[in-house]
Amino acid sequence: MVGAAVSIIPTVMAPAAGHSAPVADWVTGITEPTVLVADDDVDVRDLITSKLVAAGYRVITAEDGASALRQVVTEQPDMVILDVSMPGLDGLSVCYELHSSADTAQIPVLMLSGHSRQVDIDLGLTVGADDYLVKPFNPAELVRRVRWLLLANED
Repeated sequence: MVGAAVSIIPTVMAPAAGHSAPVADWVTGITEPTVLVADDDVDVRDLITSKLVAAGYRVITAEDGASALRQVVTEQPDMVILDVSMPGLDGLSVCYELHSSADTAQIPVLMLSGHSRQVDIDLGLTVGADDYLVKPFNPAELVRRVRWLLLANED
């Protein structure tokens, strides 16, 4: 007995007048996470920015701690990457300030530093950093840690 062919390929039908397509409902709610990168070294900022953009993130940058704090308030990033040593307000101070405010305490912070002693790492974690990566770093490792911290913070 030969029956009608059944297709397993879904068909997309145009929505009725005045109704949005079902796909539009969930696609419009998807936005790439925003990461603020604060580092006084333009080459490091550019490297991090290019790797994160290639990985699908929206990136905003700051060249010092004071501008990083201002951008956290205005841009409300999903995550912050801070260089420890910056002119003026350093990354440790920025991280402490972020975690001292109820409005910004939940934002994950990844510290970057050329200081690799355990006491330096412990200090970064003590002021509120969620992770600490020593320079020079592997860009793929940076992207993995960003992804992990954002996933861990989705609660």
